[in-house]
Amino acid sequence: MNINVINQIIILTIMMLVGVGLRKTKIVTDEVEKGLSSILMNLTLPCMIIYSFNFSFSINMLKKAVLILFYSIGIHIFLIILSKIAYFKLKDSKKSVFTFATVFSNCGFVGFPIVQGVFGNIGVFYTSVFTIPFNIFMWSYGVMLFTGERNLKSIKKNLMNPPLMCTLLGVAIFLFSIKLPVPVLNTLRSIGNMTTPIAMFIVGSMLANVKLKEVFKGGDIYYLNFVKLIAAPMLVYFILLILGCNRTLLYICVIMVAMPTASLIGVFAERYNGDRVSASKSAFLTTVLSVITIPVIMSIV
Repeated sequence: MNINVINQIIILTIMMLVGVGLRKTKIVTDEVEKGLSSILMNLTLPCMIIYSFNFSFSINMLKKAVLILFYSIGIHIFLIILSKIAYFKLKDSKKSVFTFATVFSNCGFVGFPIVQGVFGNIGVFYTSVFTIPFNIFMWSYGVMLFTGERNLKSIKKNLMNPPLMCTLLGVAIFLFSIKLPVPVLNTLRSIGNMTTPIAMFIVGSMLANVKLKEVFKGGDIYYLNFVKLIAAPMLVYFILLILGCNRTLLYICVIMVAMPTASLIGVFAERYNGDRVSASKSAFLTTVLSVITIPVIMSIV
């Protein structure tokens, strides 16, 4: 199991390095980078989300799905509070990046493959439900972190985006047991599979403008990694354990929190003019260091 985890992390790291190479050789320019971000946000990610809800309906699964839905809501609220406490001394631009990095994990790109390897398809289903609040929080609170817009009109505008709309569509597909035609499913899967490499290429492209030695400099970036990869998942584990959470759901929740930072942090920083350097460093280092921390966390729980 740990070998599969490590292999998946290594694959993502290699993809980021490919993105660095594409930028260095000028195959990816600023215009291309923005174009890739738009393709990811409006096409590949929505397709991946819809495909992830392709499961048959059952009452037992629905009951556990409702539980993990509420667990996910509570976990994201807890992580927001934890971030406010942990990063209150940082300047606003870096605080926003570090908060996003802590609250939003790489559930889709790393979480799904790991959960599938441990729990099979049923784990993938529960992970899909876990990502519903994740997507809602990310496209509301996550966007606000970078834009600073906090009024209701701006929130409603940010929520009207393809990824979140497709998440709600996926819920309907599951609840009503809608069977999509095989050609449509295969198309969704194929396009959705492009999400991971495109996201990693974007992060790598942004990272190319930073000297590699600079990525590993600064105590604050290691502090972020401690909070994100060790403190947060262990705190969530003990809280859910005290609450008497179902073991399978508990493990899935902890695994999701223990994932490296969502690679979309680079896309958000690019799209909303955030601190791109800190965003790239966060995505890169949490992914690299998670090769060690994820197997350790999973062994403990």
